[in-house]
Amino acid sequence: MAEEEKKEEVTEVKEAPAATEAPAKAEAPARRGGDDNVVFVGKKGAMGYVLAVVTQFNNGAKEVAIKARGKLISRAVDVAEIVRNRFMPDAKLKDIIIATEELTSEDGSMNKVSAIEITLSKE
Repeated sequence: MAEEEKKEEVTEVKEAPAATEAPAKAEAPARRGGDDNVVFVGKKGAMGYVLAVVTQFNNGAKEVAIKARGKLISRAVDVAEIVRNRFMPDAKLKDIIIATEELTSEDGSMNKVSAIEITLSKE
């Protein structure tokens, strides 16, 4: 039973912002289309997000976007590289969008946070 719980946790595609991030919703980097096939990188290990990206491709997605903010940007890059180099060599890097988002903290001050969106495509 513990295996089933772990499997459900790993296959989760979207994740709430990390506890260290401000709770206010900020604009995501510009993206063509909706939020279909988007993996939001958070506090979990990189391999969980790699599995989410590979699962999206195996379910028929032509493109998958990997999004992250702040300190988690390096984990998003790791996820994209692991997918491309180990699991899906036919996946191509389509686009990288970087942005600065302004978040409102609980005390009302504005904080600027870097954000990235890495789009992988499969033909």
